[in-house]
Amino acid sequence: MPNSNIPVITIDGPTASGKGTVAHRVAERLGFHLLDSGALYRLTALQALRRQTPLNDEHALAKLAEHLHIGFTGEAIFLSSENVTDAIRAEEVGNTASKIAALPAVRQALFGLQLGFRKAPGLVADGRDMGTVIFPNAQLKVFLTASVEARAERRYKQLIGKGISANMDDLLMDLKARDDRDTHRAIAPLVPAEGAHVLDTSDMTVELAVEQVMNWYAAFGK
Repeated sequence: MPNSNIPVITIDGPTASGKGTVAHRVAERLGFHLLDSGALYRLTALQALRRQTPLNDEHALAKLAEHLHIGFTGEAIFLSSENVTDAIRAEEVGNTASKIAALPAVRQALFGLQLGFRKAPGLVADGRDMGTVIFPNAQLKVFLTASVEARAERRYKQLIGKGISANMDDLLMDLKARDDRDTHRAIAPLVPAEGAHVLDTSDMTVELAVEQVMNWYAAFGK
């Protein structure tokens, strides 16, 4: 099957909008592969922090991104042979990922890697530029959004549930700063793709969001 004929669903949106969880469940329901593009930037950020790579050294950061040894097994994420699923969700890693994602060389280094996830029978890709840059010809494009307050509350519960201390005011400030960086960066800013279905999940359960995406996808076959 030619690569271009393999169906793709893109799910973009800001931090803590629920896109990762929705993407995972939709992929599971359809039996599709999953691309968590944000994890690629977080893995690059984690490696940069561990190696104390200056965040203004774009060339060095791009080299790190090019030579990542990444593995996805279910919901587990591996860097080389180390399970870093929880490590990449730390707030410092997330903030660093948001900063390096604005660097053109880093984005270019990860571009081909992301395209390679498009395999039969299909792909669900979540991130910030999946529908605008990486898979602009996707069969279904979804943009999940939610109020910054709702997203901060979700992130707070997520961190506390993992035994990580968190402060609501700090989370709100971090999310607003990330939103500003992501929507105003010169390269691939966070915006709904052309033709994307926008879904506000502020007052919506994950189950309802998944069903809505499934219904939109089912409509393509009619």
